[in-house]
Amino acid sequence: MDLAERRDALDRFYEQLAALEAAVGGKRILSDCDGRMDWPQRGVYFFFEDGQFREDGITPRVTRVGTHALRPSRSTLWGRLSQHKGNVGGSMPGGGSHRGSIFRLHVGTALLATGDWPDLVRASWGDGSTAKGRVREDEYPLETAVSRHIGALPFLWVAVDDEPNNRSDRGVIEAGAISLLSNFGWAVVDPPSGSWLGHLADREAVRLSGLWNVDHVRNPHRTEFLETLSRHIENLTAV
Repeated sequence: MDLAERRDALDRFYEQLAALEAAVGGKRILSDCDGRMDWPQRGVYFFFEDGQFREDGITPRVTRVGTHALRPSRSTLWGRLSQHKGNVGGSMPGGGSHRGSIFRLHVGTALLATGDWPDLVRASWGDGSTAKGRVREDEYPLETAVSRHIGALPFLWVAVDDEPNNRSDRGVIEAGAISLLSNFGWAVVDPPSGSWLGHLADREAVRLSGLWNVDHVRNPHRTEFLETLSRHIENLTAV
């Protein structure tokens, strides 16, 4: 795909997101959301960030794409979003677990580069799939900072209620959108602003793609997913 074809495909993608935004009644802010809202069982989400725009300086730029349950699982769309959002109550309100959310992990590594965090937190962040209570207590201030950053983000979501597997429409949309948006190894289109936090992430894939994603960012740009995404948006508008 040459540069002109990619720009055209990106224009089509963002036109579809505009239609999706109209269909769902606008973007939501993650910190304002809870499980009592009307969520589809399964779907794909698209996060944006304040100050991040396309090259036109007007259209908000997608900075993360994600889904859930591409393997057999009872995971739901809201369940995945709530992992990114973090804790509301409990013993560590406002915190969360970066070990259960790769999105939180990446944002945390970038925040570590912005402040004077204790060495023990730098050492434990991202270490292992579980952590003891003392480690979690030490990490709590950073987890709350991650929650504040992610919680402030607006996002869109599209219902795609198919079975969990890698060939599902959700997997097609997620992989296709990430590959098209990613600048990793390609001529840069719709670059992040100089102030984008992702520039400080420890993963090269995040820094060079312009996305809080690692999987699929090196894939060749694809457009087949646009038809699949359009179909599911049309299903929403037909209700």
